[in-house]
Amino acid sequence: MTDASTTGQPHRAMWLIWLALFVGLPALVAAWEARAPLSQSRPTAARLQRPATPPPAVAPVRLYALDRDQARSFNAAIPFSRLPNPAARPFLFSGSPTDLARAIDCLAAAQIYEAGDDAVGERAVAQVVLNRVRHPAFPKTVCGVVFQGQERATGCQFTFTCDGALARTPTQAAWERARDIAKSALAGKVYKPVGYATHYHTDWVVPYWSGSLDKIGAVGAHLFFRWRGWWGTPPAFRRAGDNGEPLVQRIARLSAAHQGGPDAPGALSPLVLAGGAAADLAARPQQMIGTESLGQMMAGVRLIAIAPGAKSFLVELGRTAVPDSWPTLAQTFCAGRPECRIMAWRAGTAPGGLPLSGDQMESMAFAYIHNSATGLQRSLWNCLQTQRANKDECMRQRIPTAPAPELAGVRRKERFEVVKIAPPPPVVAAPAKP
Repeated sequence: MTDASTTGQPHRAMWLIWLALFVGLPALVAAWEARAPLSQSRPTAARLQRPATPPPAVAPVRLYALDRDQARSFNAAIPFSRLPNPAARPFLFSGSPTDLARAIDCLAAAQIYEAGDDAVGERAVAQVVLNRVRHPAFPKTVCGVVFQGQERATGCQFTFTCDGALARTPTQAAWERARDIAKSALAGKVYKPVGYATHYHTDWVVPYWSGSLDKIGAVGAHLFFRWRGWWGTPPAFRRAGDNGEPLVQRIARLSAAHQGGPDAPGALSPLVLAGGAAADLAARPQQMIGTESLGQMMAGVRLIAIAPGAKSFLVELGRTAVPDSWPTLAQTFCAGRPECRIMAWRAGTAPGGLPLSGDQMESMAFAYIHNSATGLQRSLWNCLQTQRANKDECMRQRIPTAPAPELAGVRRKERFEVVKIAPPPPVVAAPAKP
């Protein structure tokens, strides 16, 4: 006799075992895995659903009173988020050519004053600015984001806009490098490591908001953060930038685009920057400025006198010109000249011509000098008349010497007396005693 199981068909019990292996076991594993991250799935689900509340408020930056070592220890104790850190979508600027020019220079200013002349740091700063432009919690323009809160003495969003840093002048090479990075960012180049970060700070300070945001990256000494929940996810960054970049006069000395453009009345050329700019300026075409120009208005100032050799120019400033625009005079008077000096006085205080007295030198409001052979280039203000945040931009003031006081009972000599000093007489040895 043979058993039914020998007919080639599996036994019914074997079907049940196979069913348990191929269906039941995976189901049990899936159920077990679903139980383990249950507490983690809830915040993830919350991140995927837009809240009914408005975007988070952007408060002025306030710092805890900690020294550097304490701040670094505090920051190191904050763990990096374990949630995904996707790269931001490319940002493609769509405004007018004028808006683009203004956006480039606002972004370049944020980069170079926040990160210094460091290409990697500048790219990270540019990405944060553009992330903010896309987020509904911030202004809709690049310049609006960069200079948000600039009217406050403290608490601006980017500290360089309210701490006096704009008084420093970047080198020509550094400024052009920053502009190139800004152009690339506005044309879609993405700096992936900071993802959708909207906040950052150096590791030696601790802002009040640092514990309430997700820390997602570090670039050099800077730590980068994004909002928690839905407002830190990619769908929150869908807003398109707005056209109409504002004019920011505070960077007009760096940017022609923020002087109203080349066709605007009274527009000025960009500031001659430090570094190699003296040689660049000397290589430009020279304007013909001769005696026939004396008393005439040129570049918004009145020409008073020309020193022999046409290397120095005395001018009277216009009444409405702002002090930060005075260095642009070099574009007119010093272009094409290897050596050049401009001496300027406010309206109503200018001398009639050369030579100058000591008091006239003291009343000078502004001076510019360059020498392309040595690379010397300086712009100096009379800080008794115009205060400057950077004291290196102040002229040296003459210190008057007070006459020596008369001392009662002491007769002063009216002339020098020649005193003849004779050598001492020779020493004669005494005769020896017998």
